Amino acid sequence: MRIGEVAAAVSVEPQTIRYYERRGLLPEPRRDPSGYRTYDPSVITRLQFIRAGQGVGFTLVEIASILDLRGDGVTPCTHVRDLLSAKLRDVRRRQNELAIMGEELEGLISRSDQLDPVDCTDTDTCHVIPRPTT
Repeated sequence: MRIGEVAAAVSVEPQTIRYYERRGLLPEPRRDPSGYRTYDPSVITRLQFIRAGQGVGFTLVEIASILDLRGDGVTPCTHVRDLLSAKLRDVRRRQNELAIMGEELEGLISRSDQLDPVDCTDTDTCHVIPRPTT
């Protein structure tokens, strides 16, 4: 299969496939006599895995670690579970940060409802946002 056929089969751009090759996520394809890349059909399954991994939030480095384990003959299930657990912890941490930011924004909106723009001075860019305390 040529790169365009592979790209169409997994709905990615050919340059994405080339990028994955440079990153070592895909094996180097064979070249036909005219120099065109020729892919084994198994590359489609690998690309689908890469895309699915990105879909759950894995970085390309994390995906490469999974592929490397599989390439070494190791079943990567425990490693994948550990990566997923770390992703979940990160998502929950970010949710907490966003909840705190949401409360701060609600407070600023409430404050803005009580302030009069006439009271804003030239030294204050906007008196809705309080100056930091030093």
